[in-house]
Formats: sequence, C-alpha cells, structure tokens
Amino acid sequence: MNIKQSSNPRIVIIGGGFAGIALAKKLKNKKVQVVLLDKHNYHTFQPLLYQVATGGLEAGSIAYPIRKVIQEYEDIYFRLTSVKEIDTANKKVITEIGDLSYDYLVIATGSKTNYFGNKEIERNSMAMKTIPQSLNIRSLILENFEQAVLIEDEADRNRLINFVLVGGGPTGVELAGALAEMKKDILQKDYPDLDIAKMEINLIQSGDRILNTMSEKSSQEAEQFLLNLGVKVRKNVRVTNYNGRTITTNTDLTIDTSTLIWTAGVQGAMIDGLDGKSLVKKVKRIRVNQFSQVVGYDAIFAIGDIAMMEIDGFPEGHPMMAQPAIQQGRLLGENLLKLVNKQPMKPFEYKDKGSMATIGRNKAVVDMPPYHFSGIFAWFVWMFVHLFSLIGFKNKAVVFLNWVYNYIRFDREGRLIIRPFKKKSFVTFTSDEV
Repeated sequence: MNIKQSSNPRIVIIGGGFAGIALAKKLKNKKVQVVLLDKHNYHTFQPLLYQVATGGLEAGSIAYPIRKVIQEYEDIYFRLTSVKEIDTANKKVITEIGDLSYDYLVIATGSKTNYFGNKEIERNSMAMKTIPQSLNIRSLILENFEQAVLIEDEADRNRLINFVLVGGGPTGVELAGALAEMKKDILQKDYPDLDIAKMEINLIQSGDRILNTMSEKSSQEAEQFLLNLGVKVRKNVRVTNYNGRTITTNTDLTIDTSTLIWTAGVQGAMIDGLDGKSLVKKVKRIRVNQFSQVVGYDAIFAIGDIAMMEIDGFPEGHPMMAQPAIQQGRLLGENLLKLVNKQPMKPFEYKDKGSMATIGRNKAVVDMPPYHFSGIFAWFVWMFVHLFSLIGFKNKAVVFLNWVYNYIRFDREGRLIIRPFKKKSFVTFTSDEV
C-alpha cells in the first residue's frame, strides 16, 4: 500500500462513516500512525439520503471528501479499497490492493440493508443506504412517470405511479412525506397529461405503530401528518414477497406496484476473519465490551452500527444511529491513546440526545427527554440539527440555500435523470428507449 513505516503504533480504521471519521478526528496529530480504509473516497451524511432520492438535494451536498477531512493531519493515510478479510493471527488486514499490518484495528464498517433472507424481495426491491442507491431511486421514480405518459392501459399506468415503502422507521416516514409533497406540489405541473390523483404512496409497517423507537405521542402525530398528506399507512402488515409487479403480505392485502423501496431493517456490514464467539449472527454485528474491544481480542475494536455492546439498558446493543457511532468513535480515540500510554481505559456511556423525524414542510416530531414537541418548531429544530451536523461549510451553505429555495418556491429542482436506472419492466416498447 506504499505506507511508510513509523515509530508510532499503527491504528487501522476500516470505514469512513460517522464512527470512523469521529475516531480519526480524535487521533489528529497524536503520536500514532492512522490508516483509514474505505471503498468510497467520501463520507456520506446518511440522514439526508431521502432528499437526494426525491430531488430535494444533489448528491454532492451530503458527501464530503475523506482526504479533505484529514489533509492537515500528520502521519495519517487514506486508501481507497474494500477489505476482504482480517488475518487476526498475523495482525493483518487483507484488502483488494494488498495486505496491511496493524498494531490496533478498528472496525467501523457500518450497516447494510437487511432483507431477512428473502432473496426475491432483495432482487426486485430498492434499498437506500448509499448515495448510488439514492440516485437509482430518484432515476427510477422519474423514469416511472416518463413511462406512464406513454401507456394507455390504466392498470399498467397505475402500477408505475404506485409507490410502496416497507418500514415505518425514520427513513420510511421521511421518504413517504417527501413523495407526498412531490405529488401535492410538483408532479401535476410536470406531468399535466397524467392523473396524479391516482398516484399512491403506501407505507407498510409490521408493528402496531410507526417510529416505534420514538415516543408514542411522536408516533401518533407523525402518522396523522402522513395521513393528512394522503399517505396510506398500513400497520400490522408484513410483506412476504414481491415479484417486481405485485406485493403479497401476511394478510389479504396485495398491492400492484413497479416500485418497492425497502427500509424495513439493517444488519452489520460484516468482515470475514473473526472468531465465531465474537459474532452475533442473527443481526450480523460484532460483540464488544464496554471499551469497544471485540470479545476475544485485545487489539481489535468495533464501533458504530457494526458493534453490539450488550450492557444494562441496551441488552441488544445501542441503536444503529449516528449519535451512538459518533460518541463511540470519540471515546475510542481517547481510549486508544490511553492504551498506547499504558493507562486505564474509560468505559462507554451513551448520552441519549433525543431523536427526531421530519414528515414534510413545517411538519416534524422531536423527542428530547423529557421534552416532546411537533409541528413547525420541531421542523426548524430538525433543520438546525441536520445543518449543524453536516461536514464542511460549503455543504452547510448549499443545503441551507436549497431548503430556503424549496420552501419559497414549493419546488425540487434536483429531479434529473443523470444516470438512468435499468430495471426489468413489465412494459415492452417497440420504439427507441425514452
């Protein structure tokens, strides 16, 4: 990998997400050598992926170059690669561009979509965990409408403009709200030759309420916001299959749709090489102690979504969200320096700063224990928190200006098919592809 040998201990970080970046910042210009590995050369602000998918923001405004984050750091290296395996016996990381030895290894690979073993749903649905996936969704949504104007058969046309989101967590709720606002304010103007009133947005939740990690009051208010926007919220329904045309469920409900967006679950993005005792196979997470050390290993750590710290109050690990990842990354930075200097490490204590979700213009719910609020004030709080959390002044400015423009103009000018998404369609065209 062409990395110079150093007299300082080498810390290898796998993953440039919230946890990995927080850790790298804590190790800035300390007496350690840091090597950061990621398969992308940018950090993604995942909470705003749904706005990329619905044309509210361009991808570049929620991404930030990893090399720019670390460009003023000493003795730190970034390599663009995927990690294939960890050789724990020889303390090496095996990657696509070569092997790399480590003194301390930190796994911060995050999470990926969990289809719960249903291969047909995985094959035919859309996920939204990365920027490329969000761009695919944006292209598919717009391509559906471009195809719909060409079709005379009403059932086929309705199938194209019928959207189903599976999973009533923040991602599903926010995406449903954004689609509903597109229907209300934009699509009828873009496609005057379509009856946009027939467009359906279905949000399917297997449990008895949406946003089930938030307070019951937030859940109820968010559901009412969605219903007022025309979203069909279907609770206590579990999707059992999707063949690309029709969704079947554990009830009598079936839905004809060309687009199913799966936000129903996540699992850890696992790497081969660790002992089976350190793995929680059901959710593909790595079991760690209160210092984020992987169980069974002294020099390997895991933080963020991939880590499962089973402690009092969190018997199934901390929530797979940005805040636990950031807090774990920051503390581990301090603890690694303590470890290098042979000092006792500090156990992790999660500080719950609350949770929030936006459902659209002037509509949001916020839980900040012991307080709860909703509506326009919650919406402004949501915007402030997300703007503040973005990396880079330019990104903050671009996102803010986009939000102001969209608010004043009731518009989303990012609805561009820059990279067409090719999906097998039930419609066969005899003319050239549109």
